[in-house]
Amino acid sequence: MQNIANFLFEVGMLKKTPRTGFQFLGSGSESVAEHILGTMFIGYTLCKLVDDVDEWKVLKICLVHDLPEARTGDMNYVNKKYVSVDEEKAVRELTETLFFGEDIKSAIDEFNERETKESLIAHDADQLALILQLKEYGDLGNKYSKEWIEFAIKRLYTETARKLAESILETDFSHWWFKDKNDWWIRGNKNQTDLEF
Repeated sequence: MQNIANFLFEVGMLKKTPRTGFQFLGSGSESVAEHILGTMFIGYTLCKLVDDVDEWKVLKICLVHDLPEARTGDMNYVNKKYVSVDEEKAVRELTETLFFGEDIKSAIDEFNERETKESLIAHDADQLALILQLKEYGDLGNKYSKEWIEFAIKRLYTETARKLAESILETDFSHWWFKDKNDWWIRGNKNQTDLEF
């Protein structure tokens, strides 16, 4: 059980591990754990839009795809030009003491090999999570996010993901909560009547 406790403490490091690319964008921040959560929800959604896919496998891949970053940190595209990370060693040492370690390793390997439908959907979920963040920052005035989005779209594998990306780009990030502009936004309660003084 101690190995499992150690694993869970290690997973907790993902909440404290920043996604480093935002320092180059100039705005925004996100932990690796936040990114994984978004990726999982997008992966789940893509599974509902695609026929004949193993939803559990997609979710598992999304869950563990960045797990090695608890040990390696998040390497953005600039870092990767100059620094080599031994992710294989990180995965091996992360999983070797767990009785379910091979399951984690297998999912990470599948993500990295990009040979199955499920791994491609997980990759698309990973990129769509970034696209959502970039769209929000663009709506809030970041002038660089549009160019970053163009590169992220080129990394998508499936037509379903490209269609979802198109819809994301056509939708204001605040629309889901601010679409019903009515008296509630003035009074905070539809049943509240005007007070006369």
